[in-house]
Amino acid sequence: MATYDSSIAEDIKRAFRDAQALITGEIALAQAEAREEARKVGAGAALLAVGAFCGVMSLVLLLTTIALGLSEALAWPLWAGFGIVTVLTLIAAGVLAYVGWSRLGRERHMARTVDSFKESMKWMRARTS
Repeated sequence: MATYDSSIAEDIKRAFRDAQALITGEIALAQAEAREEARKVGAGAALLAVGAFCGVMSLVLLLTTIALGLSEALAWPLWAGFGIVTVLTLIAAGVLAYVGWSRLGRERHMARTVDSFKESMKWMRARTS
């Protein structure tokens, strides 16, 4: 009877060690994946920032040209041309913000870690049952 009890105790200890190793591995995977994603995002963000700055400066100059051209071509005061361009720009900004916001909600972040964690939880449940 004593060997049976020690065998159960050893199985329980082994199950806890396995679960601990599994959780440690999951945490390491999550950290590695987060570092990898952060590195990619950091490099992309720097390029995006420079591109965005250049794009914004170009857009400001283009919109100024359009506003001045509207005022001149239609013989309107300057404020009217700038007002029309401002309203159209605000409408475009609203549409782009809405589309961008809706796409952010659908994106899955850290997919491998989440999938691996779910698989590990199934394995632990099956092993303890």
